[in-house]
Amino acid sequence: MADTIMLHPEDDVAVALRDLSDGEAVRLPIGGGQSEIRVTGDVPRGHKLAVRSLTAGQHVRKFGYSIGVAQTDIPVGSWVHTHNMRSGLGGLLEYCYEPLKSAPITPKGLTFLGYEREDGEVGIRNEIWILNTVGCINKTCELLARMATNRFAGRNIDGIYHFAHPFGCSQLGDDLRYTRQLLASLAQHGNAAGVLIVGLGCENNQIDGLKELLGDGHGRIRYLKSQEADDELEAGLSLLDELVTYAERFERKPIPLSRLKFGLKCGGSDGFSGITANPLVGRLADAVAAEGGTALLTEVPEMFGAETILMNRAIDEAVFGKVVHLINDFKSYFISHNQEVYENPSPGNKDGGITTLEEKSLGCTQKGGHAPVTDVLPYGIRSTQPGLNLIQAPGNDLVSVTALAAAGAHIVLFTTGRGTPFGGPVPTVKLSTNSELAQKKKHWIDFDAGRLLTGTGMDALAEELLAYVIAVASGKQLTNGERNGFREIAIFKDGVIL
Repeated sequence: MADTIMLHPEDDVAVALRDLSDGEAVRLPIGGGQSEIRVTGDVPRGHKLAVRSLTAGQHVRKFGYSIGVAQTDIPVGSWVHTHNMRSGLGGLLEYCYEPLKSAPITPKGLTFLGYEREDGEVGIRNEIWILNTVGCINKTCELLARMATNRFAGRNIDGIYHFAHPFGCSQLGDDLRYTRQLLASLAQHGNAAGVLIVGLGCENNQIDGLKELLGDGHGRIRYLKSQEADDELEAGLSLLDELVTYAERFERKPIPLSRLKFGLKCGGSDGFSGITANPLVGRLADAVAAEGGTALLTEVPEMFGAETILMNRAIDEAVFGKVVHLINDFKSYFISHNQEVYENPSPGNKDGGITTLEEKSLGCTQKGGHAPVTDVLPYGIRSTQPGLNLIQAPGNDLVSVTALAAAGAHIVLFTTGRGTPFGGPVPTVKLSTNSELAQKKKHWIDFDAGRLLTGTGMDALAEELLAYVIAVASGKQLTNGERNGFREIAIFKDGVIL
């Protein structure tokens, strides 16, 4: 196994594939040949090693792009990190559309076994979801889901699930709108054969507002106001019985991959994220887009520094304008709260070797592959255009995965170098960026992308991952999150609570 890896011939840094010690010599592929440099000071695994001497104020390149600016002179062989490099990002920018053309990928006519709904949606699970309009009845809905799971055990469904959240009461303006729209989009998700929406009765987020957005959902949605029922639990169980009976009508059948929507997310990233798991997931984004399907990419703050790559992949100037607005609107959100737009990466990211937001973004956006950007969606809105869609949401894992599900993602591919156990409302496949994490956290990690560092080829591993994802979509494979019952949502919050 090599000691380091360089990602682009013009890079100023290499990534250490193991801990490097002061004084040892390492060989690097530079300028088409091999060059030996001596390490000055210890360099942790996953962190950056200077392969050229850098002067203070000089941009430092990785992935072929600037990932920040040297704060001091950095001798060749030195550890490059927060002590000697800083972000080069600033505030709002003006952009020019310089369209890029990507090489077309030949579709293979792939299918998965899914459920086709009466409203035209498809699903990869046949579940019943309980959504509450307000946090005051979280525990009521939790109890209702538990009672229903026991009562309807053995019926032909994949489970009954409740997704708790703290909002819906005393919210105003955009906050209330975000909550209502997010819940409405979840209620339309194809993985839910039936949905019970439970309200209290006195909250701002009234059931009537959701009824205006949803109606009866072609017979798959029921409503319950707890304050109006003599026994809300028995009333809820009766409505759930109707929904279970309705859901049992559906059977899996072959469905083209063009109907599948992938959500793309990373969390707990490390220095290997942009080398292994993220580009591997990018291969699947390209594959599903080639089949006429949809890939959904979010975490807008983690596009800062790499946004022009996405902008220039826009299919036309109208979509380019949407991407520009998406980026600058989120920067304005930071600025309006007196926060720096580059207040990222997290402590865990830095421990793993990521120094600046540009570096994180250049690795993060690789999950989107090379497919053209076909649409940009506001928070909580469902996707309608096939291809790569950008979704308005922050980097927070729970909030962004929920936004991906609301946009229609049937399955989320979640890459991580540090590890996390959580699961979203849809099957959440955890891909480790390094094999050590996969071995240590076998009950968290579903797929080991770290094998790319030990000799497995990208083409072979991409084919293996695609087969695994189709098996998950077809119900032949459960994620660890599903087995452990780790399923939750989080709603974006930005405003006044009375």
